[in-house]
Amino acid sequence: MNKQQRIDAFSKLGSWLSQTIEQYQSTDESQWDENLLVFDQKLNLAKVHNAWFVKDNMLFALSHWAKLLNSESLSIWLKNYEPSAVPKAIGVVQAGNLPLVGFHDFLAVLMSGHQFVGKASSKDSVWPKFLAEQLIKIEPLFTPLIVWAEQLKKIDAVIATGSDNSSRYFEYYFKSIPHIIRKNRSSWAVLTGTESTEELQLLGDDIFRYFGLGCRNVSKIFVPKAYSFNAFFEAIEPFADIRHHHKYANNYDYNRSVYMLNQEQYLDNGFLMVKEDLASHSPLSVVFFEYYQDIESVWSRVRFEADQIQCICEQGLHTEFSVKLGQSQKPSLSDYADHVNLMEWLIKI
Repeated sequence: MNKQQRIDAFSKLGSWLSQTIEQYQSTDESQWDENLLVFDQKLNLAKVHNAWFVKDNMLFALSHWAKLLNSESLSIWLKNYEPSAVPKAIGVVQAGNLPLVGFHDFLAVLMSGHQFVGKASSKDSVWPKFLAEQLIKIEPLFTPLIVWAEQLKKIDAVIATGSDNSSRYFEYYFKSIPHIIRKNRSSWAVLTGTESTEELQLLGDDIFRYFGLGCRNVSKIFVPKAYSFNAFFEAIEPFADIRHHHKYANNYDYNRSVYMLNQEQYLDNGFLMVKEDLASHSPLSVVFFEYYQDIESVWSRVRFEADQIQCICEQGLHTEFSVKLGQSQKPSLSDYADHVNLMEWLIKI
């Protein structure tokens, strides 16, 4: 397959996904055809595998990929790359914290001309395998290039995503082959105190989308000295229903109890705690914050801790990995995890 054949196949996958989601959301259940019935079954099955996977978040992730998988976006992304003439087996250890969190690796491996050998997470195996099946139906030439395995053997390189603890195991286990090992990262927001209600509500999406489980979720906010969080709490009130999800509520109740027991200071609106803390990564249902006197000190801090940050949410876009408020969960094709250009790495193997 040449590059254009690959682009055409993934573009058709995007069109199928977009049409399926639109029909699923607009058609009465009694009128669903076989395609929509299967799609609904996958939504339900994925939630059985992972209780964090609520329908709204799965449809958000699927819709985002449907928008990205089009000929124009794919062509622009791949304009400087040609598929490898010597395909190699690339092992991919996928994470399972978010729906389709490993799909970008799947896409990149196949677009680079290599064979994808994936170890799906038990927490997110439904959608990756289902979309792979749909891709093969669209372009059967992908059949030998997509392999799912419980153990990664006879691979030429590997991409592994996990925690800081699992990364040490991956580093040792795959030390003899080219590898990308991803660790924990967090995302920050930088506020000036002049943000509108609408902008603060967008920040709420950066915090609460996927319940805050992703590395692109904001877990730390920098605010000017004497900043009042009243406007922030008012703006994020539309997200209050998150308190009704049992797993999120359990985290909220636990963390609140710990802070109360330890007599620690925090602000609380009933579903989110905001706590002054120097740490970068906060527990679920908590966002840490720090005051700043001089905003330039914040950018110095960002540069110093860049290897631990996935993105910065702010309106000014002062860094190379800054995004506008509300955009953290909408990465483009060239927004690489850990800021490592995956396509470049794959082409050079």
